[in-house]
Amino acid sequence: MQSPVIEVNNLSKHYRVPVREAGLKAATKSLFKRKYNTVKAVESISFKIDPGEVVGFLGPNGAGKTTTLKMLSGLLFPTTGNSTVLGYQPSRRQAEFLGQITLVMGNRSQMSWDLPALDSFELQRAIYGIPRPEFEKTRYEYIELLEVKELVRKPVRNLSLGERMKVEIIVALLHRPKVLFLDEPTIGLDVTMQRRIRLFVEEYNHRTGATVLLTSHYMADVEALCKRVIVIHNGKLLFDGDLAALLEQFSAFKTICVTLVNGYGSFSHYGEVLNQDASHFTLRIPREKTPDITARILAEQKVEDLTVEDPPIEDIIEKVFSQKSVEA
Repeated sequence: MQSPVIEVNNLSKHYRVPVREAGLKAATKSLFKRKYNTVKAVESISFKIDPGEVVGFLGPNGAGKTTTLKMLSGLLFPTTGNSTVLGYQPSRRQAEFLGQITLVMGNRSQMSWDLPALDSFELQRAIYGIPRPEFEKTRYEYIELLEVKELVRKPVRNLSLGERMKVEIIVALLHRPKVLFLDEPTIGLDVTMQRRIRLFVEEYNHRTGATVLLTSHYMADVEALCKRVIVIHNGKLLFDGDLAALLEQFSAFKTICVTLVNGYGSFSHYGEVLNQDASHFTLRIPREKTPDITARILAEQKVEDLTVEDPPIEDIIEKVFSQKSVEA
């Protein structure tokens, strides 16, 4: 049995934040007696990730996702608990460890703004000591996969957001890391560019067997890449398991989309009508009644097309958060 690539045990990160009231009097008082609040960005989370897994790391803004990735990549020192990545303690930031991981943040750039991406590639080669033949082979492979042959010769400041993100991913993966921490890699990109980035990450995982921990607010990223998801909220772990199991646990309804041959019919007695447009109807029905209601519709209506779908994953995740807030 293989050892986990990433192992997290009761990991926490707390910050002491100074607070004071507005006004000159409060400002003067704070010079002598400052008050602090403790912000628990991450609170005692534990999980393991095996070699080659692509895991979605989900949560609302402020949940602690980026803080966790920074601790796992060695940028932040944990308050309590411990973690290992590839057998290394991230906070020690050993050269052998840093040479096997990468952290890609969709809203951060690691390339020189005024230079072409090719120059940043060369700098990366020098930093990681990549042999020239291996570097040139990898660079060519990535440029072809992401179709950026012309873009890499332009100054980075002249690239669009989507174009910059593609070359950012290339520079981050030139040393062929074994672990990828991807923090919103498709943020702000159009649908076509998001899909291109997803396909590249999927291909990299298949070719190298790299382990990927991905945060994203675009559920299409998660659905396309991840079989397993970890959900955190207010710094605490809420769910860790198969994406399908998350849907099963928190979704009590199915959606049925029906297109009629003649364009007429009444559907309110089957379930809640979410949408009706000419001959097309969308219903929400209890999950356990799906087989019975589907059979009735097919027997009683002139159906041209019928599909049964799970609700959007965004709705499922929102339900997880809402349930946790009620419990708290």
